[in-house]
Amino acid sequence: MTARPLVGIYSSASKADSHIALPAVFSAPIRSDIVAEVHTNLNKNRRQPYAVSKYAGHQSSAESWGTGRAVSRIPRVPGGGTHRSGQGAFGNMCRGGRMFAPTKVWRRWHRRVNVNEKRTACCSALAASALTSLVLARGHSVDTVPELPLVVENKALQTLDKTSKAVTLLKSLNAYEDISRVIDSQKIRVGVGKSRNRRYVQRRGPLVVYGEKGPFLKALRNIPGVELTNVNKLSVLSLAPGGHLGRFIIFTKDAFQKLDKIFGTLGKDSVTKKGFRIPRAVLTNADVGRIINSDEVQSKLRRAKPRTAVFKRKKNPYRNIEFAVKLNPYTKTLKRARILAAQKSKAAKVAAAEAKKKGVKTPKKKIPNNASFKKRLLA
Repeated sequence: MTARPLVGIYSSASKADSHIALPAVFSAPIRSDIVAEVHTNLNKNRRQPYAVSKYAGHQSSAESWGTGRAVSRIPRVPGGGTHRSGQGAFGNMCRGGRMFAPTKVWRRWHRRVNVNEKRTACCSALAASALTSLVLARGHSVDTVPELPLVVENKALQTLDKTSKAVTLLKSLNAYEDISRVIDSQKIRVGVGKSRNRRYVQRRGPLVVYGEKGPFLKALRNIPGVELTNVNKLSVLSLAPGGHLGRFIIFTKDAFQKLDKIFGTLGKDSVTKKGFRIPRAVLTNADVGRIINSDEVQSKLRRAKPRTAVFKRKKNPYRNIEFAVKLNPYTKTLKRARILAAQKSKAAKVAAAEAKKKGVKTPKKKIPNNASFKKRLLA
């Protein structure tokens, strides 16, 4: 197996303490379509059923008045003496009536997602988190972060027992700029949700992936935007919030070392996920033009003869005699007959004009109109 790139392990942004090989999962193909589909379906599994009361809008003994009273046949409330009597009831167009298609608790709330599909989406999300361009495109402030993926030494995290110490560590890693962005984005939610125990909204910050629990969990959880998850419980919901790739992830060293065992490599199956290994890319080199134009491929191709495009100009058969003859060979005969007839007619007119000058009267010849004459004329 070829050597993989090395990733630095940091306690501060100044210098890497040591280096570790990049896990194979970061070379998985990035499939944004699979990530978006898996996130959409998994996000539905946290919903709680809701429905209106099955008696809502029907708590009345209303009946229709029938025809003949010049009113609609909607059921009407009985009784008298109040403004309610005679009002329409039950219908969704009526005040106090039921809604159209009342919601039911047996709606299909949850979705089943294929296990391999979820694992492939996790691999894609992890691979995208190592590309600075995608992390920046998602909105994270990682311009001054020393490296992506960012791996932190275990000792640097295990000593954290206060939030103030966690903030100091994040500042030393130049990762606090992303948290400042989250704090600046806090605002009151637009809509009725602010009266339903979710008054404030904010952007997502870094995701801390750890291997073993420690006091740093309580130290980090109170920092705005920071989320924590165990490396054995990675989910697309946290790796790609909203179905968008490029989450800023901070790994602990022990969690980073476990990735090869959890997801496997190109040549070895996963230890924890039976029969699974990271998906292989269809193209290892996406530059198709470079592949086609390479000397190795071009040497095996047959040289194609250069083809010159021939554009045939459409000609008018009424003006072009050659094209007319091509369409109808009899046109040549008709053309010759017309020319001979015109010559005879012109000679006859000239002879008549000369005879008129001399005073000689020439009898007019009647042109017979029979088939035999036409045949002789066209011969």
